[in-house]
Parts: sequence; C-alpha cells; structure tokens
Amino acid sequence: ADRLTDALADRLPADAGGTLPDAESLTPQAVHALPPGLRDAYIQAYADAMPRIFLYLVPVLVLGLLLAFFLKEKPLVSHNAPTAAPAPDAPYATASVPQARPHTAGGAGAAAARPPHAGGVPVCGTVQHPDGTVVPRAALTLIDVAGRQIGRGASGDDGRYALATPGSGSYVLIAAAGGHQPQAVSVTVGERPVELDVVLGGAGRLAGSVVTADGTPVRDAAVTLTNVHGEVVATTRSGREGGYVITELVAGEYTLAASAPAFRPAALPVTVQAARETRQDVELAGGAVLRGTVRGSGGRAVEDARVTLLDAAGNVVDTLTTGADGMFRFVDLSSGEYTVIAAGYPPVATVLQMAGGGRTERDLQLGHED
Repeated sequence: ADRLTDALADRLPADAGGTLPDAESLTPQAVHALPPGLRDAYIQAYADAMPRIFLYLVPVLVLGLLLAFFLKEKPLVSHNAPTAAPAPDAPYATASVPQARPHTAGGAGAAAARPPHAGGVPVCGTVQHPDGTVVPRAALTLIDVAGRQIGRGASGDDGRYALATPGSGSYVLIAAAGGHQPQAVSVTVGERPVELDVVLGGAGRLAGSVVTADGTPVRDAAVTLTNVHGEVVATTRSGREGGYVITELVAGEYTLAASAPAFRPAALPVTVQAARETRQDVELAGGAVLRGTVRGSGGRAVEDARVTLLDAAGNVVDTLTTGADGMFRFVDLSSGEYTVIAAGYPPVATVLQMAGGGRTERDLQLGHED
C-alpha cells in the first residue's frame, strides 16, 4: 500500500484536489469512473508498484527448492491383497470339476528343478496326452473357488508348467491347447508344493466322402467346416475317390459344407467326438444343364440372338447372347418346368421339363424367312 501511495504521489498532478479516492479504498469501478488523465495515472502507478511484490516471493521459492533436495525418496510398494475366504453359503458349481490327485513320488525332485516362485506354494506338473506324450505350449489358468484369476502361464516344450499360489486353499486349474479338449481340475494346496499332471483329451478327426445321389465320387470338391459362430475352422478338397479328412478338431458342433462345379452346394450339421474319428459323407445333387442352338431358316446359326430362361412362375432365371455358332448354355438348374425365349428375330418361346442332374439339348428355330 505504501508503494502504491508513493507512486500515486509521483504521478498525480499537484492540483488534482482532495476528492481523489484513497489508495487503500481503490476499486476497478472507482478507477474506471475517473477522468482519462487521472485514470491513466492510477493505472501506471499500479503497474509500477505490483512487480516488486512478486520479487519478494523469490526467496520463498528458492528455500522450497533447497528443501526438496533433502526429502527421502521412497518407491511405491505394491502387494497382493489376501484373498478372503468364501462364505459357507456362497453359490458356485463344482460338480463338473473332477478331483485331481497330487503326485508325491518323484515330485519333490521335479519341483526343485524349477526356478524359485515369487508367490506362495507352487503348483507344478506336466500337461500330457492320455498316452503319456507331452503337450507343449498349453495355456494354463489358476483361479480360486470364486472365479478370480490367481495365476496364468504356459507349458514348455517338455510339457512342464509351474504356477504360484498366494497360499493354502482350494483352487481350480484350467488347461487348454489347440486341437485338444480343454480340461479343468480342482487342486488343494497346503504347506508343501503340489505336483499335478493334467491330461488333455486328444483332438477329434472328421472324415468322409463327397458323392452324388447314385454314389459316384465327386473329386476336387471344396469341403468347408464352420463352428457354431460361423467362423471357418478348416477347409480342404476331396481326393480322386471323393474322400476328405479334417484333423486336429476340438469336440463340438460344426457345420459341414461341400460344393463343386456343375453341382448344387450342400451343408449339414455334424458332431465331432473327442479323441476319435467321426465319419460324415456329403451328397451333392447335380444341377441340370440346358444347351442348344438358335437357328434361322435353312438351319443357319443365328449370332447375337438373346436367349432368356424363365421358371414356372415366370421369373427370369438367366439371360445370355449367342455367339457366332448360335449356341447357348444354362447350367446348375433345379428340377422343374422352364420356358426358353429366343429374340433377335420375331421371338420364339419353347416350354420344356428339366430333371435334376440331367442334361437337355434343345435347338430353337426363329420363325422368319431371310
């Protein structure tokens, strides 16, 4: 306030009079109401007095910076909160989880060969097939009885795995691998490491043949297998004798589809069993073929004649234009009645009957003399 008073005394004219506002009672409204000359003097006085106030804060900032150098640095500490025991009446399903037997013979040496665990009591073992061969790179997840994830890992090339637990209690170990039936086992952990082997069911296999209605093999047919979500699981082609094989399938429901040129595609549901072969043949119905030649008078082939095929309801099935030889060809037709119309000269219509898988030839004579 004293610095502002001195600045006003230096800048205000001596004859300004005693009606000017005091420095301690100044407000923006009061300054705005002053005449221009006096208002500018008050503003300049404020501008001269204020910067020195901020200079007084510099020692305080320097002192704070020096104190910060003496503060002790402590890293953040994170830890797992202890898992609360579930209430006795908490509802959770365990009927579908088979009990696993901890291994004691030879387990101590195998567990000692593993690296030390960061958590509590470890659960170790081998993921293997029913015949004892190991399953590498299997995904393993350990959860508690409430469904919370405790640990996660994968088996090595030797099929071995190791997961740490927060302490004693009951857990569920889930194992899965591509082309295998997933497995879940319950395990009880005490004070000693647990050696637990997990057996994954073998992959299923789907095989069969693509044939026609009379049993004739259809070679080089495209065979596609999709899961219940519509995703393509596998695709292959039938061999010389119409056979196909799809391996490494997880047991479940699938849709099997097959298609081949000159045949109508077919699809059907199929259930693949675990660790066994499921056979399913696919029957393809051949589409009828209609071909012929458009001729004018004297038997001459008519080029650029427009040929239209209608079904029994009058809907256009297909339309094409003849070439220099006057020929037309409609393929993959269902059984039924059709009408063929040729135009280019006065149009001619012919009604004919098609049988599924049959081949029909019909020449059309345009009714106009050259």
